[in-house]
Amino acid sequence: MERKQNIAATARAIDVLLEGLNPAQRSAATYGIDAEQEPPPLLIAAGAGTGKTKTLAHRVARLILGGADPRRLLLLTFTRRAALEMTRRAQQILGASQRGRAAGGPEAALLPWSGTLHSIGNRLLRRHATTLSLDPAFTVLDRTDSADLMDLVRSDLGLARTRSRFPKKGTCLAIYSYSVNAGCPLEETLVELFPWCAEWEAELKRLFAAYVAAKQRDNVLDYDDLLLYWHEAVQMPGIAAQMRADFDHILVDEYQDTNRLQAAILLALAPDGAGLTVVGDDA
Repeated sequence: MERKQNIAATARAIDVLLEGLNPAQRSAATYGIDAEQEPPPLLIAAGAGTGKTKTLAHRVARLILGGADPRRLLLLTFTRRAALEMTRRAQQILGASQRGRAAGGPEAALLPWSGTLHSIGNRLLRRHATTLSLDPAFTVLDRTDSADLMDLVRSDLGLARTRSRFPKKGTCLAIYSYSVNAGCPLEETLVELFPWCAEWEAELKRLFAAYVAAKQRDNVLDYDDLLLYWHEAVQMPGIAAQMRADFDHILVDEYQDTNRLQAAILLALAPDGAGLTVVGDDA
């Protein structure tokens, strides 16, 4: 009797949860959840203002109502604000469904693995730091600090006092970051995106090598390193298997913003696509 009541209550909660979704949004929010086998991969592509993020939040809530462990859901976004908003929305949806599972609780309690790719990478790297020859107490540089370190190295190498104007620290960091994230050789990066800096290719190579050495000396990682080391980690069978085992579902918002390095990490985490949902703009 109690089991029947629980089933009926869950069915009512799901009906409430799906209220306000149009047929396409409802189909995406519920896709594959009741299947007996592992949930298949899902790609949601639609234009701006069509409710993609809303649909993803409802899918998160529907997974939890269906019995998914919130601690085993990995939700990736591209800004901290977006991560908090996604968690808040899912929490509100669950509360409105009268389950009360997380109503009124802290946002992080509902989805502890909800965050930006960089913040999640930071946490996972500290778990596996020793295997990756990293000090678990490494410091993460933000973009401003990274640019300042780049400028310091630039000055130490005498590149600030050249015969013609050498690229400023922000430009140097942008060149370095693009080459890393796009997996693009420096020469190609300069030709395609920074042609006015092409004459400095040899000096930039020297600068970037010294910049990497300075980070290693000071036990610091920049945002690009968080992705580089994460990518390196998922190439190691033992770590990759552990990371995959930690999560039943991976959900990615604004997938159109992923670069080559981020896409490679996601592919390594879900090589067969099972449990993977990505949402992106079709433009």
